[in-house]
Amino acid sequence: MKTSLPFFLVLILLTSSCIGQITTPVIRANFGVDGDLRANYYNNFVQSGNDDWFLQPGTSGTGQFVIDTTGAAAIVSRYATDMASRRLPFYRGMRFPGYTVINNRLLLDAVFIRDYHGDDSTVFASGSNKNGDNPNNWTCPVSQGIPDKNDILDMMVHVRRAGPNKTDSLWMFGGMSLDNTTGNRYFDFEMYQTDIYYDRGTRKFYGYGTDAGHTRWQFDASGNITVPGDIIFSAEYQSSSLTNIEARIWVHRSALSIVPASFDWAGQFDGASSGAEFGYASIRPKTGGTYYTGLQCGNGTWAGPFSVVLQDESVITNYSARQFVEFSVNLTKLGLDPVTLLGSNTCGMPFRRILVKTRASASFTAELKDFVGPFDFFLAARVEVQTATPNICPKTSVAEIKVTNPVATSVYEWTTPNGNIISSTSGTAIYVDQPGTYIVTQYLQRDCAPYATDTIVINQFAFCEVLSSNVFVNFRGTTAGNTLQLNWQVQYNEQVRFFEVQKSKDGKNFQTIAQVNGQASSTYRFETLQSDQSFYRIHLINADNSRTYSSVYKAGAITAQSESLVIYPNPAKSAVHLQLYSTQAAESRIGLFNVAGKQLFSRPMHLQKGYNQVLLDKLEQYPSGIYMVVVELAGEIIQQKIIIAD
Repeated sequence: MKTSLPFFLVLILLTSSCIGQITTPVIRANFGVDGDLRANYYNNFVQSGNDDWFLQPGTSGTGQFVIDTTGAAAIVSRYATDMASRRLPFYRGMRFPGYTVINNRLLLDAVFIRDYHGDDSTVFASGSNKNGDNPNNWTCPVSQGIPDKNDILDMMVHVRRAGPNKTDSLWMFGGMSLDNTTGNRYFDFEMYQTDIYYDRGTRKFYGYGTDAGHTRWQFDASGNITVPGDIIFSAEYQSSSLTNIEARIWVHRSALSIVPASFDWAGQFDGASSGAEFGYASIRPKTGGTYYTGLQCGNGTWAGPFSVVLQDESVITNYSARQFVEFSVNLTKLGLDPVTLLGSNTCGMPFRRILVKTRASASFTAELKDFVGPFDFFLAARVEVQTATPNICPKTSVAEIKVTNPVATSVYEWTTPNGNIISSTSGTAIYVDQPGTYIVTQYLQRDCAPYATDTIVINQFAFCEVLSSNVFVNFRGTTAGNTLQLNWQVQYNEQVRFFEVQKSKDGKNFQTIAQVNGQASSTYRFETLQSDQSFYRIHLINADNSRTYSSVYKAGAITAQSESLVIYPNPAKSAVHLQLYSTQAAESRIGLFNVAGKQLFSRPMHLQKGYNQVLLDKLEQYPSGIYMVVVELAGEIIQQKIIIAD
């Protein structure tokens, strides 16, 4: 499932005389709109504070750059030795996770794309290709040059809010560099509801909408938007400045008779032909005032860490005058902020892809020339989960399930219809002690609608026994001559049905050698002749047929760590009992560690010879999860996992 950025990229038809335009340098939402790409540099002067596309080396300040510049030096270095690499495109996203608050502004996303250079198959073939056409009818050549005034070199887009909250004004910033620096330039940013894409092999577009190749906007009788559709933003830069910005939305012609609640129709409608049923209709805001800006760069403006590759494949580090254009738009001012428009889901958006195009003239229906995309403007990593323990036994083993691609700003919630989560149900990982299906739901932020889900199934081992909460309290063995005596106690004697005494030569493969029935006393004993080294354990079968095993006793001495330390109950909520066996009276120390290895507490204790009982309480003060009990005993370090459950 694809998911997309929460805003409507919609603009308006205005002329240069309208009060909505600013063509002088400004800072919007702490982002510089001055025909320059440098953070901490504004209106031709170095100054700390404003964010921008990139940060020039040697320029310091509190302003941040938004584009990920990983590998920039290697790309530019390769340009010097590998001419063919200059023709290759590449893509860079935002250097921060989506929905990160930087300099008290909520950053949604950013992208930088370098277009193909030289002979290019991502161009429109000469002919009648135009904005109102069905993308299925657009034609593209195998390879074709393009006039320099229409040749896209690089493009970039960034969206943020003017403050840290989703109710602060929403701003969009765009930038583009073209090969030609004279005359008029015309370009479009077109936004699609569907996952439209271009296949270079067939040179065709696929995945477009069903309404004459687009998705139409729909309204109720009161003019409220019920279904969002495709949008196009068109701009015109004449020799010296931004002179026109227009926004249109794809609608059925009949929608023009409805009065929209959030904006007004501006009088233009163009489809594939003069009588087209569907087309792009121009819109304008219901209130006046400044809401967009646009500027071109001055001569010698730094072109960013990736430099610039021109149409003739030369590499330059600085732009010529008017080679780079940028703009900003206040989408909230336009009345098309999704928080106020659709209301319920503040992290949703009505479109999935953006296609950037150039046109031959100012006419909306002029011949299309170059294009970049379509590309996902906002596509956070969709949650994926895995576990190293795909099979467990119920209640006796634990599996950790974790998100493999966590996004720092996302929220992850876990549910299960038939399993059991013993840790917190929020976060990038959980612990479970039952087979079942486990589902994680990703939210881009706490109050957003679900963004993505992933599911994993934990299976049960075929050989699992049904285990009970009844545990062995004191299992030990003693020898006198050739007689071995096994002694044990259980925590809940009234549950006992019978015991099986089991013996093994290797400590792994056990056979039952005797049965001991339940009795009134909780203390049990069994004697047998012992002539060789063997291992013993007791298999407890309760009245409800649940069962469990004792630790393993090696005839003659207790040698293994598992025989020296028994913890019950496990999992626990507030306290556990530790049964420790020591061959002599000694000073010892016990500690508790979390899964990250951090010591939570440590205390000394005196052990007597034989079995010792130790209580660890007040465990409810720690978050649910897996912990490690570590005991220093007779020069050994003995450790065992415990689970603290809610």
